[in-house]
Amino acid sequence: MIVSSYLTLPAAEFTVTTARSSGPGGQNVNKVNSKVILHWEFEATEQISDEWKDRFRRKFSNRINRDGALVLQSDRHREQMQNLAEVRAKLVEMLTETRRPPRKRKPTKPTAGSRRRRKEAKIQQSQKKQQRRQKFD
Repeated sequence: MIVSSYLTLPAAEFTVTTARSSGPGGQNVNKVNSKVILHWEFEATEQISDEWKDRFRRKFSNRINRDGALVLQSDRHREQMQNLAEVRAKLVEMLTETRRPPRKRKPTKPTAGSRRRRKEAKIQQSQKKQQRRQKFD
């Protein structure tokens, strides 16, 4: 399976099973195994670095079963091949999403203009409330 120009995963790492779908198809749903379930032991692959695997595991821990296999499924389409293509596309998207570590946030300071506007707004609000007070002599 070609993920990108820098990563190709061997087909032997994937286990694809089919099942009866609950998706669209009318009576066809009761007869045809159009749902596709993909299992991938991503910990065993050597094409991905350990840091990439860690990011992948943290981000998609809800899709990993107790055996450590990633489980993806699709039953959106009536055709088995379309569901298989969709599952593969999901996997490619997940891998490209976690390829690079997230950027570190650089703390920023408010600009001089925003500090000035904030102070002016506070003064204006204060004056408005002071005018509402009743003055007793």
